[in-house]
Amino acid sequence: MSPSWVGTPLRTLDFDIEARPLSWYGGDWVTREVTAIAARFIDEPEKKTRVWLLGVDPYVEMLEGFRELYDAADIVTGHYIRGFDLPNVNAAMFEMGIPGLSDKYTVDTKLDLVKFQGLSKSQENLGAMLGLDHPKVSMDQAKWRTANRLEIDGIALTRSRVIGDVNQHIEMLAVLRERKMLSAGKVWSSKSQGGSKYQP
Repeated sequence: MSPSWVGTPLRTLDFDIEARPLSWYGGDWVTREVTAIAARFIDEPEKKTRVWLLGVDPYVEMLEGFRELYDAADIVTGHYIRGFDLPNVNAAMFEMGIPGLSDKYTVDTKLDLVKFQGLSKSQENLGAMLGLDHPKVSMDQAKWRTANRLEIDGIALTRSRVIGDVNQHIEMLAVLRERKMLSAGKVWSSKSQGGSKYQP
């Protein structure tokens, strides 16, 4: 269920991206290129998941298609989206010469998770510990190389991976909320570091 704002249901968009290394930035650091985006409102069935793929969809259309859903959402959620997904999508928009993403209230299931040590906070590990029905679609190095080269089989792997991440995350979000393991989210802004706390 979506949270309410003065009795009105809010639309919560769950999303995930995949990215490949693109160029050397300095030392061992590399820049990234978004290769896939999947997104679905959490109150919709799995068949409603939208997916865009590099090598299939024109790059600007992929970014603008995601923006349409992003702008329609009151809340955006995902795993480490404030640290990875949103900044990388925004960088792609900047490179393509199109306006970046607007400020948005976010619930990040890594950064807003209750504090603990000694356990991995990866989505795959959390999903296993929580006993989720939706599995993480694992990718070994050989599969990633095929995917990042945009080979036909690789694009199919990327599609399964990014959709699987959204399906698993929607289930994970519900379990974490039920067990009260998430703190309040933050407003993500491309104009600030990490966003500000949510102020209802």
